[in-house]
Amino acid sequence: MSTNATEVAPEDLQQLLDAQRSAQAADPIPDAETRRDRLDRFVAAVLEHGQELAEALHTDFGSRPPTTSLELDVLSGLPAIEATRERFENWMQPTELPPALGGGVPAFLQHRPKGVVGIIGPWNFPVLLVFVPAAEALAAGNRVMIKFSDVAPRAGEVFARAVASRMSPEEVTVVNGGIETATAFSNLRFDHIFFTGSPKVGRIVAAAAGRNLVPITLELGGKNPAIVAPDADIADAAKRIAAGRLINNGQVCLCPDYAFVPEASRDAFVEAYQEAVLSHFPTFIENPDVVACVNDANYARVVGLIDDAKNNGAREVVIVPDDERDRVPDAATRRIPPTLLLDTPDDAEINTEEVFGPVLVVHTYTDVDEAIDYAAAGEHPLSSYWYGGDTADFQRFLVRTTSGGVSRNDTALAYLNHEAPFGGVGMSGSGAYHGKAGFDTFSHQRTVAQSDLPVVVASSLIAPLSPGRVERVAAAAAQAAEAAVARLG
Repeated sequence: MSTNATEVAPEDLQQLLDAQRSAQAADPIPDAETRRDRLDRFVAAVLEHGQELAEALHTDFGSRPPTTSLELDVLSGLPAIEATRERFENWMQPTELPPALGGGVPAFLQHRPKGVVGIIGPWNFPVLLVFVPAAEALAAGNRVMIKFSDVAPRAGEVFARAVASRMSPEEVTVVNGGIETATAFSNLRFDHIFFTGSPKVGRIVAAAAGRNLVPITLELGGKNPAIVAPDADIADAAKRIAAGRLINNGQVCLCPDYAFVPEASRDAFVEAYQEAVLSHFPTFIENPDVVACVNDANYARVVGLIDDAKNNGAREVVIVPDDERDRVPDAATRRIPPTLLLDTPDDAEINTEEVFGPVLVVHTYTDVDEAIDYAAAGEHPLSSYWYGGDTADFQRFLVRTTSGGVSRNDTALAYLNHEAPFGGVGMSGSGAYHGKAGFDTFSHQRTVAQSDLPVVVASSLIAPLSPGRVERVAAAAAQAAEAAVARLG
């Protein structure tokens, strides 16, 4: 049978799951020492191979600075994991509940591992976005099977080998393979599935999980708005939005996808945005710091979105030095330049499809409520951004819009708070992780109730229905109804 360090054939997946399930049955609630040991070995395995993973990702992307990968795809997960490591032992402890029936039925919550967790990772941060949820699943006492993205096959091979160097397949195993393996993985009867990726694929995974009644967490994306408020410093807001849009060359589910700016300030915003981009990338075509589009299909998709907008009347602002304008975008290197789209019509595809590239659509408003209404009318995004003060406008934005999280004056601040749940809502996902939220996601909270009463509670719920009981129930129902009506005033 295939092992951690090679591609796993679809027919081998059930055998891997069965092995993990048997191991979990032998130790269904691992103690804190066991969990900490597993967590520490897992973290050490990834960090020991960090540089190799970064080099592999550089090759998989075609161009992605190893320092960027090491910083964003490996090291950035450590604060969240360390916070979990420090606190999970407290989270494991039973939680006492208020007793029922006048104190005669004490109860507590038992925080049990769900069992075997399947984690399906994306391609944009293929290490980070399996590293953190897997660590949280281990802290919750589970066994873990990871399906690594087939878009980054070299990194997947390194990651599988890294994990195998310190973990047994019964603890954590890494599955590499293409669409057939991914489909078979999604159809396994895990005790929980954790998926990060696009809504399109998320629907497929959720449908498979639904057929097996497997609980699932979906971490998706969406059209993240950035509203530049009337009181904002336009140049500063442009600088901040540009930085957020250019992380991983726009291939981030938390990037702002479109911006609303005051109509009178649009030209100033565009100028400041261009200056900010060029301060980061004074050259583009041969700049080693540029992250390429991950593959030909995604390159063609993003270029197609730009072309569709232009064909429908949008104006394109390409932000590269003048002597490079005729050389971008470049299909050979899959380099798409930082781009603004102005006057984009409503029916352009880019207004409904998540970009996942270095392209920002700029809209204008004369009244900020126009921007708030636009953001509120669309599908709920993973993150919403507001640039400006904590004003009445901002408070109205918080009330009228819905999103996974909100950050004011910078990108991904809600994600960076490891004490806060991270997750989407509606089309941007369901469920959450990070810290206690992650521990709870991968745990089953089982209520344990006990009776210290001299009577048999269940006897009161069955026949015979004595005349006195009939009268007591009728009187209680009438009293409850009267109280309910009284609350209405």
